[in-house]
Amino acid sequence: MSDRHNRDIDRSPAPLPDPLPVSTIDSHCHIELIAKSAPDAPEVKAVLDEAASVGIEQVVQIGYDLEQSRWSVGVAEAWIGRAVAAVALHPNEAPVVNDLEEQLREIEKLAAHPRVRGIGETGLDYFRTPEELRSKQEESFRTHIAIAKKVGKALIIHDRDAHQDILRVLRE
Repeated sequence: MSDRHNRDIDRSPAPLPDPLPVSTIDSHCHIELIAKSAPDAPEVKAVLDEAASVGIEQVVQIGYDLEQSRWSVGVAEAWIGRAVAAVALHPNEAPVVNDLEEQLREIEKLAAHPRVRGIGETGLDYFRTPEELRSKQEESFRTHIAIAKKVGKALIIHDRDAHQDILRVLRE
């Protein structure tokens, strides 16, 4: 893409949709993509206010790595009644973190937090992961399943090009 083309792209926010007819919960959001700030920052409040203006009364802020999971818990703590958290290592993170076992231990600690309502997004993603790294994804997925069972919280599954293996792991 040329520099000229990049300059011509409209980077203003999309217009808000019409309000929903009933109050709704967004079950999977990534506020950090919009509000790159502290969990309790006015920038985060603005995102939640926009969501509420169209009928989304509460969101589930999803963690995809350890740092982001901590940030998600922070959002859930700062915005009680408006946000809850889910924590995990995304399948694409599992093969590339420095110490998978240590990261999963930290995710388990976060999972026990009362503002955490789900473990995920976890699962298997074969779209970008070479075959030789997939065993780390499966190890991570199995640990997340165990964490969800231990803390009694919902499991949020990410499945990309791995349907049969997702089902196999769940059956096992």
